[in-house]
Amino acid sequence: GPEKRVALILPRTTDLVVGVLAVLKSGAAYVPIDPGQPVDRVDQIVEDARPVHVVASTREAGVPGPVATFLDEVDLAGYDSEAPAVAVAPDNAAYVIYTSGSTGRPKGVVVTHQNVVRLLDSTDGLFGFGADDVWTLFHSYAFDFSVWELWGALLYGGRLVVVPFATSRSPREFLDLLRAEGVTVLNQTPSAFNQLMMADRGEFGGAPAGELALRYVIFGGEALDPGTLADWYARHPDDAPVLVNMYGITETTVHVTQLPLDHGSAAAYRGSVIGTAMADLRVHLLDEAMRPVPPRV
Repeated sequence: GPEKRVALILPRTTDLVVGVLAVLKSGAAYVPIDPGQPVDRVDQIVEDARPVHVVASTREAGVPGPVATFLDEVDLAGYDSEAPAVAVAPDNAAYVIYTSGSTGRPKGVVVTHQNVVRLLDSTDGLFGFGADDVWTLFHSYAFDFSVWELWGALLYGGRLVVVPFATSRSPREFLDLLRAEGVTVLNQTPSAFNQLMMADRGEFGGAPAGELALRYVIFGGEALDPGTLADWYARHPDDAPVLVNMYGITETTVHVTQLPLDHGSAAAYRGSVIGTAMADLRVHLLDEAMRPVPPRV
């Protein structure tokens, strides 16, 4: 029910998406835990989140606590298939994502349903996402970039391609997947996209065949130096796809600022340039003493 938490310790498969949807259907908030994380970090997150239940793919996941379900041991045939009659308010928690925090100990950030909805509503005019778009779930669902990937696809009625972990670590295989699945919206950290650029110019086994269907490549999660994109623009037009740099933190629900790019701006900018605030937000720039800085600073 609302304001309860359910921890998910699942590999990157369709079970992960089903698990997230199931938790939200129950009214609870999901706590995503990457099964590849060290056991002590998993223990810390579960201890701090105090979930009413833990769902894992297998008992080998090393799940702490007595209240757990293991998908490989469950017969779903006996469960009710009707939607539960649960009322969820906009300010109820949707998920809790853990960051390392300034101390190195995991710190849970609680994000509400209305925060996720406003993120996608406020960017609708910029991107025009729709049911014809194909997205990838490329990042770990314990990283907040995944919220944008998952709900950007599903809330607009689009298609979500869950990228296997091994494919996400092979730039050539991932580039082949983008072509085969007709992906139109790609979200990447700059370091991951640098590897994809290398595959695109044939450094991992010859020049790839076929055209990309990409409409947008959206950067986040790390600082982007637009100057590093010159190699991409040498082979691709400005608008197929449009490259957009976005900046934000987990506490502000993924994205705060946006900066559409083209080959001219990529050549002109140096260092990390994050653009301007999204339509429904404001950015306050302060100096070391927490005072507002003058214009142009």
